[in-house]
Amino acid sequence: MKVEIKSKKGLRTTLSVVVDKKSIQTKMNERLNELQKEVSLKGFRPGKVPPAVIKNQFGKSIYGEVVDKILRETSSKAIDEIKLKVAGQPKIDLKQFGEGKDLNYELQIDCLPKVDLKNFEKFKATEYKVKIESKVIEKKLKEIAAQNKQFEDKKENEKAVIGDQVVFDYSAKIDGNKFEGSEGKGVQIELGKDLFLKGFDEQLIGVKKGDAKLVDATLPANHPKKELANKKTIFECKILNVKKPIESKIDDHFAKMMGAKDVKDLNSLIEEQISNQYLQALNSITKKEILDQIEKNHQVDLPQNLIDQEILIMTQNLKPEEKEKYKTKNEKLAKSRIKLGLLLNEYGEKNNLKVTDDEVRAEIQKQIKGMPGQEKMVLDYYKKNPSASQSLKGSIYEEKIINLIKSKIKLNSKELNSIEAEKIILEFNKPDSKDASKSKSLEKNKQKSKKISKK
Repeated sequence: MKVEIKSKKGLRTTLSVVVDKKSIQTKMNERLNELQKEVSLKGFRPGKVPPAVIKNQFGKSIYGEVVDKILRETSSKAIDEIKLKVAGQPKIDLKQFGEGKDLNYELQIDCLPKVDLKNFEKFKATEYKVKIESKVIEKKLKEIAAQNKQFEDKKENEKAVIGDQVVFDYSAKIDGNKFEGSEGKGVQIELGKDLFLKGFDEQLIGVKKGDAKLVDATLPANHPKKELANKKTIFECKILNVKKPIESKIDDHFAKMMGAKDVKDLNSLIEEQISNQYLQALNSITKKEILDQIEKNHQVDLPQNLIDQEILIMTQNLKPEEKEKYKTKNEKLAKSRIKLGLLLNEYGEKNNLKVTDDEVRAEIQKQIKGMPGQEKMVLDYYKKNPSASQSLKGSIYEEKIINLIKSKIKLNSKELNSIEAEKIILEFNKPDSKDASKSKSLEKNKQKSKKISKK
């Protein structure tokens, strides 16, 4: 194989690659020998078809298969030989090919630019801390208590009213016939919430323990059994019990029911949860401050094919007229994402930052803890979607880079109460705010680091 640089213009390099005909013929012979064991033709014993006969029958397709393999192998070797950092998929332009001829092709490559990082230590950003007021914690505690409402039995002759809980068995029929799922035992519904079937609750108002009640209802349009969707149904209900709500007493017993040690611990957990919710949003603002300074203080030539690819991803769900309307805006945003991805990746490489498999597993475990009861679903998702694990790896990688930058720059600490935090977050996320449009791209930058780096 002979490789030489044919032209170099900006970030685009064109290589000329020649593979001699002898090498191609050797590959052809190897493939024909492999096929001899596989091909079965009339008049020949299995595995005994002469290579010449196979070539005569399938020569063109075999040659195409061999050349395709040679192109993949030699193009990769050519790039390694010239030591190029490739951005995106190279383009191959065949100049000469055919049996008995040298294979001659050009490889058009868009290369990653040289990135000269400036000193980040002069950058400044604000790091927020949030102090949650006791009244906010109390309000949240009351909401939790209301969501976990307790009920006690009503007297046997007392009728059900809105807000009561009715416990019943049912047997349902459509046009006088039973169907799959037509029976239920010990069903509990809170009257007024209308969570069972539309209009079902109001027909149970006035029932009491021991009553039998016929309820007319229509099965939902999205019923899993299509043949049952929108079907009018009669439910024969046997009322097992009627309960009235009682005020939840927020004490140590209630706290333990919520997974805390006692009321004091429950308050601490609620405070931490609310604080973390605010900090997650405020950290995005801090990150944007840092990214803005990085982008503003660096000039980087960007490969056009990466810009085109990013625009394609960004606009894949837009209508043609929308793509045209926001063409300039989308190109600017795509360039920003590519530029920041290159800069962050360079900083990560310079500081030898890596993400281990253990760190990825730890992050998955963290997600599992935040989704109790869905552990198997989360694990299966990552097992079946390798790209999801790779994406997670990219996110961890970027977070490491940002944290390292934070440790080097001047961070001004600012303590906020919940009202101040909310105001800053709302302002940042205003639809017409430049910051808002930029903030939506922060998550995309995580993926950009992952795409550009093979860490």
